[in-house]
Amino acid sequence: MTEPITAPAGVNNRKTFTTPRGTDRQQAARDHLWMHFARHSPLVEGGNVPVITRGEGAKIYDDQGKEYLDGLAGLFVVQVGHGREELAEAAAKQAKELSFMPIWSYAHPPAIELAERLAHYAPGDLNRVFFTTGGGEAVETAWKLAKQYFKLQGKHSKTKVISRAVAYHGTPQGALSITGIPDMKAPFEPLVPGAFRVPNTNQYRAPEGLREDPKAFGRWAADRIAEAIEFEGPDTVAAVFLEPVQNSGGCFPPPPGYFERVREICDEYDVLLVSDEVICAFGRIGEMFACNDFDYVPDIITCAKGLTSGYSPIGAMIASDRLFEPFKHGDTTFYHGYTFGGHPVSAAVAMANLDIFEREGLNQHVHENAPKFRSTLEKLLDLPIVGDVRGEGYFYGIELVKDKATRETFNDQESEHLLRGFLSQALFEAGLYCRADDRGDPVIQLAPPLIVGQAEFDQYEQILRGVLTEASNRL
Repeated sequence: MTEPITAPAGVNNRKTFTTPRGTDRQQAARDHLWMHFARHSPLVEGGNVPVITRGEGAKIYDDQGKEYLDGLAGLFVVQVGHGREELAEAAAKQAKELSFMPIWSYAHPPAIELAERLAHYAPGDLNRVFFTTGGGEAVETAWKLAKQYFKLQGKHSKTKVISRAVAYHGTPQGALSITGIPDMKAPFEPLVPGAFRVPNTNQYRAPEGLREDPKAFGRWAADRIAEAIEFEGPDTVAAVFLEPVQNSGGCFPPPPGYFERVREICDEYDVLLVSDEVICAFGRIGEMFACNDFDYVPDIITCAKGLTSGYSPIGAMIASDRLFEPFKHGDTTFYHGYTFGGHPVSAAVAMANLDIFEREGLNQHVHENAPKFRSTLEKLLDLPIVGDVRGEGYFYGIELVKDKATRETFNDQESEHLLRGFLSQALFEAGLYCRADDRGDPVIQLAPPLIVGQAEFDQYEQILRGVLTEASNRL
């Protein structure tokens, strides 16, 4: 066993750097903690894992007492900021009254009240809320509902789904099939069959002739969905899964007219439009649901993350009255569910979280400050390594390029060296927690808590400028 690290002056070493069993915390991490989406070889070789011990507002702190700007809201989650005591109190109050009850043919007040509230926020006739414990489960639920719905309509062959290249929709077997990142899927194949990909809406990488015409590009990208439906056969396609702003690949917003055309296509071919808003809902783009920001009404919304600002896990699939109609009759049942779906404590926390949204006007705050966020980040375009700054609301990607004039990107080895070999650690050491991502072309993503404003925008820009300038010099 390694010796415990020395605590800074004034810090209780035993409390801060050891586990309750008296083990050095770093060693316990090496021996027992299996982190998500993480390479463990550095730990096995004796490296340290950053240990975050607390958060306050838009900042987080590690076990050394160092302060960081949370530029990612945890993981696109902590909308109202860290350290909100009323959310912790809502959890404690509900746990004392009813700590657990499933919603398998039973109900409890928090689930009922939250379902009603979400239906009120949702557009059109999306009035039926099916609770899960996270986003991947919500996506899984949506695909299963789409399959069963069409079977109940006598359209048994409508089982396939279409999503976009490089899009991430979750890790369960069905959701992973919908995900468009080959390297994430390969270790787990064979996956659920019937998922197909179309081009995404990366305007920066649009085909020649469409880069300078966003509306034409939007029409082109949407028509690829119609093309895919025709190729697979309209009688075999059940749903199209699209994020309002695609996360993976670096924040691709929809071009003008894109979702209007997609809605037309789905209606024409009797295909369900699923708006995957696990990241984009609850103020991340502005409105409670981002489909309202882009003026389209889907058949299903999937959501999670910001619903509780991460203070307790919950997710949801919100479906239209039309999709629920067959389940109102006879013995028809949706044989699907989760033990902790609609958990009373999580639902109570969600209600308290949404109270904060309304009381503090967070949706309007994002609408008013999003243009300032964009203009501040766009200052980075004067750096030779920054090719594109894109996104909407409080959700932005900064694409890094090898050659700005030609838009040449980095090869896999260069990207590995740039992102994992330098940028991720350098940004963190400079006091900014954000995301360096290479699931498409190399990008840095920012999605801060919704409570931040110009002061934080300026800090993000200054830290990014310093680190990216050093990265350019290293190249």
